[in-house]
Amino acid sequence: MATGRTHRPATRSRGIPEATVARLPLYLRALTALSERSVPTVSSEELAAAAGVNSAKLRKDFSYLGSYGTRGVGYDVEYLVYQISRELGLTQDWPVAIVGIGNLGAALANYGGFASRGFRVAALIDADPAMAGTPVAGIAVQHTDDLDRIISDNGVSIGVITTPPGAAQQVCDRLVAAGVTSILNFAPTVLSVPEGVDVRKVDLSIELQILAFHEQRKAGEEAAADGRASDDDADADEAPPMRATPTGRKGPDGDMPAVMPA
Repeated sequence: MATGRTHRPATRSRGIPEATVARLPLYLRALTALSERSVPTVSSEELAAAAGVNSAKLRKDFSYLGSYGTRGVGYDVEYLVYQISRELGLTQDWPVAIVGIGNLGAALANYGGFASRGFRVAALIDADPAMAGTPVAGIAVQHTDDLDRIISDNGVSIGVITTPPGAAQQVCDRLVAAGVTSILNFAPTVLSVPEGVDVRKVDLSIELQILAFHEQRKAGEEAAADGRASDDDADADEAPPMRATPTGRKGPDGDMPAVMPA
């Protein structure tokens, strides 16, 4: 996913680099899958492969958590799940407000994975008066006129913006003014935020464009490979040059040459 601007320092208060923080959710996802299969321990190599990183980087990341595993045994899966969850702040309940309840906003509201990962959709907000009171995922949509009160009443510190791009900055400004300090932005636009506010940007069109680039490159490589194969086939079809080579047969004047491929 593409990342928005952040105004926090490069490292957290405990000295954990931001790059390591960005990988912790990957480790947690892989560890959670192992936990659900009742796997008690995992090696750094196995966990790194499941998370899509190299094992040396994983061991370095875990050293920031004070977890080094046991030689010949590996890492305790349940303990690592707890340790990473605690570091990410997922051992508490985070109320989230989604602003913009169109198709994407409604889909996020219906996503069942938030609760198991430490997040609770506390409020749904939309600018359309006709949406007010409409239940989505069991939560009544509220109007943006009441945004400040909604944020305050629910103790929301994380806002999700799924509005059209033209409305995103205004919504962002109102969320920040209401006390929201972390924003997940799905709108295809860059948001300007003050010091102390984190923005993470998810732009699906950019991700698709990157995939299109790779698809185009693969197609070009395949076409080039096909071209080389065609050239090889054409070379093989060409008749080899002919040269005269003695065969040992005798003629009236001695050896009789025969025409042989060069």
